[in-house]
Amino acid sequence: MNTDSIDGTILDLMLRAGSRWVLWLLIALSLAALTVMIERLWFYIQERRPLQQLAAAMAALRESGAKAALGKLKGARSMEAAVARACLEHASDGPDSVEETRAAVVEQERVRYEKRLAFLGTLGNNAPFVGLFGTVLGIIRSFHDLSGGSMQNSQLVMAGIAEALVATGVGLVVALPAVAAYNACMRHVETAVSAADANAHEILAHLKGAKEAA
Repeated sequence: MNTDSIDGTILDLMLRAGSRWVLWLLIALSLAALTVMIERLWFYIQERRPLQQLAAAMAALRESGAKAALGKLKGARSMEAAVARACLEHASDGPDSVEETRAAVVEQERVRYEKRLAFLGTLGNNAPFVGLFGTVLGIIRSFHDLSGGSMQNSQLVMAGIAEALVATGVGLVVALPAVAAYNACMRHVETAVSAADANAHEILAHLKGAKEAA
């Protein structure tokens, strides 16, 4: 197959494709992104920080020890509660063991909290390029129609270019909410990690103090 034949085949595929399928693809991606946003929002609501239980656990740790603190965290959900619970469960193993446990559990919880966020980040970064690709396909098709040379063809070309530019606009509309949601979710994750680390270090400080006192 010679080069002219390959070029002709590629051009024919582009002319047949047009830009409308790109619009449908972007709409499907936006619906998928909306689903992820709703799922993550519901997840974070369920995993909201149990401030009263955490405060009660820290108070119980100082007054009665790790076992009493564990009882205060029974049934609590959130990254902070999971990390604190793991640290308290290993309190008898010493501060070094608790520190290693903290690091491991934080990473496990981070994976759970960041689930599906990569899709939002990828969509936010690439949806404009998908839209631009649709625009390019539409413009190629419009200029091919312009080669007919008639006034009617010229009017159709202008309409085709206007339709093709819609793809770029839709790509931006899809990308902006995805980027905003991704940034908001990542900020929430980092806040949860910081709070979990703070609680774990408070537990470590108590354990080290108790060890030195003994």
